[in-house]
Amino acid sequence: MSSSTPGGARARARIEVTAAIKDEARRQLAAEGAAKLSLRAVARELGMVSSALYRYFPSRDDLLTALIIDAYNSVGERAEGAYAAAVDAGPVRCWTAVCEALRTWALESPHEYALIHGSPVPGYSAPETTIPAAARTGLVLIGIVRDAHQGPGLSLTPLPAELRPEAERIAADFAPELPPEALGALVAAWAELYGLISFELFGQFNGVVEDRAPFFRHAVTRLAHSVGLGPA
Repeated sequence: MSSSTPGGARARARIEVTAAIKDEARRQLAAEGAAKLSLRAVARELGMVSSALYRYFPSRDDLLTALIIDAYNSVGERAEGAYAAAVDAGPVRCWTAVCEALRTWALESPHEYALIHGSPVPGYSAPETTIPAAARTGLVLIGIVRDAHQGPGLSLTPLPAELRPEAERIAADFAPELPPEALGALVAAWAELYGLISFELFGQFNGVVEDRAPFFRHAVTRLAHSVGLGPA
């Protein structure tokens, strides 16, 4: 349908209003935090009546879900772009490029990062519709390990016997073509990666680590080796 028709104009207006609602909600996240996000406050700042805003987002949770999906897609696009640009540079350099892209996105978008990786929002439970967007970054990291497994190979530490069943389950769920040792190490590296970013973003490195970019690069290079990627 042409945008010059009444239906096209309505669709365009809906897109514009939806974007304005999200932008105002992000401003509220930055000022008050996710727990205090209010549809009434968003409507007031936009000069809308609450009943009009509810036609776009029936509840606060619906608006939060939309913001969460947008944040996951934003960082996922950044990770995928870094992977595409560095995939021919070797597994370790590709891994560090993706990790550095995640850190850069977090520093540029701290409130969106806090929304998806910070404290849970009281009373909110993310629906399954967030899963595809949330998985994008993890799939990039799995892809780097898969490329190495299919190419130069992985150098992996044997799993303790008590961890093998859990690692086998994780591998079966997420990457059955990879050895369980790789998936066990990858989950640990994934947690450590976000720990590094969160420590920097939320102030735990203050007074401890000052030259943070090279520190981060060194740390994530060690993580690359922990998941079996060879020397760059």
